[in-house]
Amino acid sequence: MPTALALIPARSGSERVPDKNIRPLAGHPLLAYAIAAARQAGVFDRVVCSTDSGKIAEVAQRYGADVPFLRPAELATATSPDIEWIAHALDQLDEHYDLFAIVRATNPFRGPDVLRRGLEQLLATPEADSIRAVELVKQHPGKMWVLEGKTMRPLLDQSHLDVAWHAGQYKALPEIYVQNSALEIAWTRVVSQTGTREGRVVAPFFTRGHEGFNVDDEEDWARARALVDSGEAALPRVERPSRPYPAAK
Repeated sequence: MPTALALIPARSGSERVPDKNIRPLAGHPLLAYAIAAARQAGVFDRVVCSTDSGKIAEVAQRYGADVPFLRPAELATATSPDIEWIAHALDQLDEHYDLFAIVRATNPFRGPDVLRRGLEQLLATPEADSIRAVELVKQHPGKMWVLEGKTMRPLLDQSHLDVAWHAGQYKALPEIYVQNSALEIAWTRVVSQTGTREGRVVAPFFTRGHEGFNVDDEEDWARARALVDSGEAALPRVERPSRPYPAAK
């Protein structure tokens, strides 16, 4: 089996949800569920958290992740591309890994089965450099518009169609998928060979149910709590650390 590394990004500068990565959800910081999923998947040789924050690093270590370095502040801004912190992390580690997975803390309902399925799919797709989680769009680009002064035009050219997409029913439109942040797995070689995190050939990994649910803002946070409270979505099982995590205020 190829060696595999789980990378959990957790920068400190979240603006829409302050301290998002370590805000408690159902008794544990959001970050804990990503660590638990990666550890319980049983397919990774190492689980490493990349953060610029000593506070987040302490939480990550408490829940079982390695934090062998802190990410430089210039690689942890709101506009820093992922390839920068990924390349930094791979360069900082003494060991080489054949594959790396990005396991974001912002997808609390992605369990270890998702990570196992994803790795199995990439290994079974030799023509692919990577896989990326996707799901069917709810807001179809065929019904999107671009403003031009006081008028607007369709985002996508539909002049060749008998019935424009913006005038048709959703079920009559071509299937379009949007990426979500539940999972990315790539061969490590693509970082040095292409300067990207995904390479040139990307295969789709289809998430199910709430696996692709992402916490981006306070509305998402409220919905995540409601899904947990109602039992509609399940969180990965988290083992309590030796020191309890502070309760939410």
